[in-house]
Amino acid sequence: MAEYGFYHLTRTPLEQALPKLLGRVLSGGGRAMVLMAEPQRLEALDAALWTCPDPDWLPHGSPRAGHPHLQPIWLTTEDAGPEGAPNGARFLFLLESTQSARLDTFDRVLDLFDGGDTEAVAAARGRWRAAKAGGHALTYWQQGARGWEKKS
Repeated sequence: MAEYGFYHLTRTPLEQALPKLLGRVLSGGGRAMVLMAEPQRLEALDAALWTCPDPDWLPHGSPRAGHPHLQPIWLTTEDAGPEGAPNGARFLFLLESTQSARLDTFDRVLDLFDGGDTEAVAAARGRWRAAKAGGHALTYWQQGARGWEKKS
């Protein structure tokens, strides 16, 4: 079962919070798959990751660029296959209320949602219930004044 963390964005937008989390994965030698709902948002995030200041280097790719096995971060709108992420990622980032039928192929799942969007919060609660019923180890993180704070 995956360690499943819910990340409640309350202080910064996704475009600022996500690069730092991805940077932590890369600095630990990990690989990540980022699952998004909309191709247009994927393209916007792709551009934003190339120009983000912190961290200043987030090597990544998407189906448009191809060669997933070469990409430490894989941006996609497609769920992982039976063998897992196409880039061998063990970290899955779920954005835009996406869900994966392949949680068991990842060590860690990070589900980011906007705390200012009541629909996103309600959808996250539903995903929490489903992940709990699936036997995953759940954690809840919320942005605080000093960064991410683990809540009970």
